[in-house]
Amino acid sequence: MVKMASYRVSPDLDMHYRVDDFTDPWLQPQTILMLHGNAESGLAWYAWVPKLARHYRVVRPDMRGFGASAAMPSDYPWSLDRLVEDFCALLDHLGVERFHLVGAKIGGTIARAFAARRTERVITLTVVGTPPPLRVGAAERVPELIRDFETHGVEYWARQNMGSRLGSAFPPKGVEWWANFMGRTAVSTQLGFMGTIACADIRADLPKIACPTLVITTEQSGLGTVEETRAWQQQIAGSELLVLPGNSYHVAATHADSAAEATLDFIARHGGPTKKEERGNG
Repeated sequence: MVKMASYRVSPDLDMHYRVDDFTDPWLQPQTILMLHGNAESGLAWYAWVPKLARHYRVVRPDMRGFGASAAMPSDYPWSLDRLVEDFCALLDHLGVERFHLVGAKIGGTIARAFAARRTERVITLTVVGTPPPLRVGAAERVPELIRDFETHGVEYWARQNMGSRLGSAFPPKGVEWWANFMGRTAVSTQLGFMGTIACADIRADLPKIACPTLVITTEQSGLGTVEETRAWQQQIAGSELLVLPGNSYHVAATHADSAAEATLDFIARHGGPTKKEERGNG
């Protein structure tokens, strides 16, 4: 079953979302909420859905300002708490109290804040190719980025860092697809997002994350070395680090199959249904 709809989570936002559920119809599956990265939408998880949706109900919202959700004005007062409340309102609407949370890139930043600030709702957390809790120098680069957005648009910006984003092994046609996909984002959304959420400081959130957590990166990620990633990952009690081969930082795209399989295995070990329960015999 695939469902696409919109829900008014607040007076200024009709949030577009997709629900993919190919579990057996007599079961009541757990839910996975998937948070996409900057200048993307829920469509970014296309390669994950076939693997996850056979075992879980998968909810893929388009974050405020992105995809088919309403664009935000350039002076919108962005905050992590507002984004977290958006997603909570959507899950309340869907009748989901607790869920597994998966985030990629800046979606992983939001997901870590989410897990720390709404501990009662998150069963497990998986972050895939996500920035450090504080991106040193990011705030200082914002004025230049804003000038680029205003002058050249979002696709120009996306193309400038696509090599680091997707690494050296990604097919050229795939690079072109991602550049076009990200380029659809409204400039007004990016102008406000880059100076707030994209350079948010979540260092204080890490020790507050209480759920089982998996961090996935690559050997040569442009977001940080393995050692740098391990340093902040170990601030999350009981968390695990998975290092995949390669030099991309958009790991959810470049390593979709292996990252999705690792996520399924992790969830199964930490609160997901057992195979017996999936068969309906538990």
